[in-house]
Amino acid sequence: MSDNLALRFNTVIKENEVEDLDTKWTVQKVKDYLFNSECSAEIIEEFRQDHRKGVQKLLVQYDRKQAQIAKAIRHFEHMSSYEKKHWEKGKLHIVGIDEVGRGGPLAGPVVAAAVILPKEFQLIGIDDSKKLSKEKREEFYEHIIEQSLDYNIGIIEPSEIDQINIFQATKKAMRLALNGLSKDIEHILIDAMQLEGLAYPSDSIIKGDQKSISIAAASIVAKVTRDRLMEELHLSHPHYDFHKNSGYGTRAHIEAIKKYGLTKHHRRSFLKSLT
Repeated sequence: MSDNLALRFNTVIKENEVEDLDTKWTVQKVKDYLFNSECSAEIIEEFRQDHRKGVQKLLVQYDRKQAQIAKAIRHFEHMSSYEKKHWEKGKLHIVGIDEVGRGGPLAGPVVAAAVILPKEFQLIGIDDSKKLSKEKREEFYEHIIEQSLDYNIGIIEPSEIDQINIFQATKKAMRLALNGLSKDIEHILIDAMQLEGLAYPSDSIIKGDQKSISIAAASIVAKVTRDRLMEELHLSHPHYDFHKNSGYGTRAHIEAIKKYGLTKHHRRSFLKSLT
């Protein structure tokens, strides 16, 4: 075959390959495959040979998403290190404890959660509840409740917070959550707080909701529980926008207190300047 004929032959083959690729994989089909399917390396490589700008743009988005997933997996593995240390010793009931509503809210309870996760637990993206959107917290909450070996909630209302102070109320909420578990506890991981006189070994971990999947799970359960409680309070006390501010001291909340006064759900010890 002459050089010119070989060149023409190869050109026709390449053009046919492109036409076949265009016919088999429209840009929309490529998009659906990349973001709604389990992708094979062979097909991804096929896409990388596709010179259409739309396909190349989708591949950039796909690669970015894969990098984010890989980062989240590494973060999950890092956050599992405390649990793995104890699981490897044969301990299966590792409790994570965290609270929500301790420092800032002017109204509403302090809520603590205690959660025991199974050894095979997987939830890529789990993190401190404050770092997650409301939608993601709700999604993760359902997964945690469904997959956990055990969980429990401790709630201390504002009237008791005023009596014993928020620090002691937080500890009491944590103990209530802990004492309501049905599983035999083998180790406890607590976010920052020290709980004295425990009958079980424990670790107090600074920023534990960012370092332990069990504490992060407790953080999410406590946060969603408290937010739902505040949304319920909004129905009977709509002036204070509890469904939006969760009891925190927003300008609108402060103005409502000045205009309508305090409810039994307000922490009067936090509002001495307004009473």
